[in-house]
Amino acid sequence: MNELAILDAIQTWHTPWLDPIVAVFTSTSNLGELWLALGLALLCIRRTRKAGVAVLAAVVIGAVATNLAIKPLFMRPRPCDVNPLVTMIIPRPDGSSFPSGHTTAAFSAAAALWFSRNPKAPAGLIAGVTVAAVLMGLSRMYCYVHYPTDVLAGAIVGTLAGLAAARLVDWAWKRRRAGRDAAPPA
Repeated sequence: MNELAILDAIQTWHTPWLDPIVAVFTSTSNLGELWLALGLALLCIRRTRKAGVAVLAAVVIGAVATNLAIKPLFMRPRPCDVNPLVTMIIPRPDGSSFPSGHTTAAFSAAAALWFSRNPKAPAGLIAGVTVAAVLMGLSRMYCYVHYPTDVLAGAIVGTLAGLAAARLVDWAWKRRRAGRDAAPPA
C-alpha cells in the first residue's frame, strides 16, 4: 500500500466533532509551543528542573536537526500539494514534508523525559506526554500534511534529540554538582 493510500484511508476518520479538536491540537505545535511550555513549566518546579532543561534542549536540538538540516536536504512535497483535492482542516503549510517537525518536537519532549532519568518526574506525566507525541504524529497524517514516513522519521529524529539532550543535561548537572562539591566552604 503506498503512502497516499494510507493517508486517504485516514481521511475516512474525519467527523464534524473530531476535525476541530485535531486542528486545535496540531496547531499547538506549529512552533513547538506546547512542548516549550511543558519544558518551561517543568523548569519552574525544583524537583523537575533538570527534566525541564532536558525538554527545552531536546526541542531546540530537534528543531535545528529537522528544519535546518534534514528538510532542506530532502525538499519532499507535502501530500496536500501532491493531492490538492483533499479538503484541508488547517491552513496549508509552507515548506517541505520530510520529516514532520511537529512530530519531531513532540517526540523530543517525550524522549527527554524518558531519558532524563529523573525519578522525581511523575510517571503519569511521562506517559501522558508520550501519548500526546503519538497523537501529534497521527494528527499530521489526519490533516494530510505529512506522509507516514515523515511522521516515522520525525519520531526517530525527536527520540534521538531527546536522548542527546538528556545525556547532555545529565553531564552538565553532574559537572555542576562536582564543581559545587569541590568548592571550599565560604
